[in-house]
Amino acid sequence: MVTGNPEGSTGGEDENPFPDLPDFEEWSPEETLEVLTSGEMTIEGRVADSSNATFVVTLEHDLGVTRAVYKPLRGERPLWDFPPGLHRREVAAWELSRHLEWDLVPPTVARDGTYGEGSVQLFVPADFSEHHFTLVDDPAHGERLRLICAFDIIANNTDRKSGHCLAGRDGRVWAIDHGLCFAADFKLRTVIWEFAGEPLPPKVTEGLAELAGGLPDSVTDLLDRDETRALYERVNRLLESGVYPVDETGRRYPWPLV
Repeated sequence: MVTGNPEGSTGGEDENPFPDLPDFEEWSPEETLEVLTSGEMTIEGRVADSSNATFVVTLEHDLGVTRAVYKPLRGERPLWDFPPGLHRREVAAWELSRHLEWDLVPPTVARDGTYGEGSVQLFVPADFSEHHFTLVDDPAHGERLRLICAFDIIANNTDRKSGHCLAGRDGRVWAIDHGLCFAADFKLRTVIWEFAGEPLPPKVTEGLAELAGGLPDSVTDLLDRDETRALYERVNRLLESGVYPVDETGRRYPWPLV
């Protein structure tokens, strides 16, 4: 839910209260990053139910205007098991998705914004009444949900709620909210267990094999030494097993689930 009174909002909890800004669909990946990095930022509203300060913003640039999600460092709640700087983990997740060419995470950069340093992620126009639990039985989404499942395992996602899988208006399922990833200790918490015991798809094994040959600097530069080592170990462990893991405890779920 977003607070504020953006033009065109009718106040529905599940709807997108922001009118579309389609310019980004015409941009190249490089142009999208340019707008995210240097576009002039204006706050439109705050995501009220987010654990940390999260804002929907507009970015104005010579290339056009688009929306983004801004998570400033100064708006983070202190955590006992993660150091400050969750926004850098948001960027690392996008860099990992980009390196794998899985295209699961919307483009994300670190930059200064209205409230200082933070992550800025391209806003995904989506049907916000949909989420993992409503999408998983549709075969059309099977490939991307299996990719997200594998991604969460290697990224050690501690908070894959159902609502963190968005049904984009482009027909793709997008993965968002990766601030609680890449811990050195095993902390996986996810709602995506439907594929447990299944063989990994070829696209997953190919991506894992590439990572096993060397992790990209664009990811490891954002992590500490122990987190980098643990990421490499998770990649190799999943690759060697060849199947999606099973949660034998039945407790590796986030809360709330959606």
